[in-house]
Amino acid sequence: MKNKVIRIDKFGGPEVLNFVETDIPDPKPDEVLIKHEAIGLNFIDIYFRSGLYPISLPSGIGCEGAGYVVACGTEVKGFKEGDRVAYCSPPPLNGYAEYRTISAHYVVSLPDSIGFEVASAIMLKGLTSWYLLRETYSVRPTETIVIYAAVGGVGSIMVQWAKHLGAIVIGIVGNQEKNKMAVELGYDYVLHSNDELASQVRALTGAKGVPVVYDSIGIATVEDSLKMLSPRGLLVSFGNASGPINNFSINDLAKHGSLYVTRPTLWTYINDRRALERGSKELFDLVESSTISITIGQRYKLIDAKKAHQDLEARKTFGSTVILP
Repeated sequence: MKNKVIRIDKFGGPEVLNFVETDIPDPKPDEVLIKHEAIGLNFIDIYFRSGLYPISLPSGIGCEGAGYVVACGTEVKGFKEGDRVAYCSPPPLNGYAEYRTISAHYVVSLPDSIGFEVASAIMLKGLTSWYLLRETYSVRPTETIVIYAAVGGVGSIMVQWAKHLGAIVIGIVGNQEKNKMAVELGYDYVLHSNDELASQVRALTGAKGVPVVYDSIGIATVEDSLKMLSPRGLLVSFGNASGPINNFSINDLAKHGSLYVTRPTLWTYINDRRALERGSKELFDLVESSTISITIGQRYKLIDAKKAHQDLEARKTFGSTVILP
């Protein structure tokens, strides 16, 4: 039996994604072999595919998935054949596959009440929401915060979590068509990326600004994001959808009120196994209690990974997207 996978041999557009068949790998001593039931699609996959985030080639692609443990390496403890599991992990990548081996460090047990599609849609995006709202900045009740890409995979989870924490949430969407979705997700205010964003946020906050802005867009929005912040506020830049930031001067932080800026990554936060378990438990608890509801907006077959990437880059998707092997 062969393993169907997506491989890339060079960086580029969706056309570099190749559907191939390989042998099913054997797990190394610290790894588990997982049979995927569902795979998560994320914008970071595009960054890896394009070369914005360099990886060694040839390579697989894909950071998260869910399925059954098929085999365990000799040093693995806590998992056995048949266990329901989910994961998100840094490179080396190989998520777009029927079967994959992965370090057991990044694998967590999946409660029976959470389906595989939901699990594959929440590991990277849900744990990203966890570290952004709970670790990078600890959001407190009645605080007003700003989230870009409001109805995307991360934004649609973050707003529910932030409302659970008692925050007032301003969401920014790319077009008017996504306004209704943002309101339904729970955003208190919805702004559009072609508006005067900073001045509108100032107006909504009585000219005070906000203590934190979560910006996944990058070069196109960094200037507005800084202007939205209150003195000593924090800009959390966690994505580059419009391109990497190269128009930013550290002196801007002084000019706008002794601001802070951070460029975090999920991998730093879950490199500690205890933190991964803590974040996963909090995420799973909120999903099980229906505090966080997950919308699967799109489903694609593994062989159609190119189309999935095209639609994601064209902003044709909403909510979370899963790939089915």
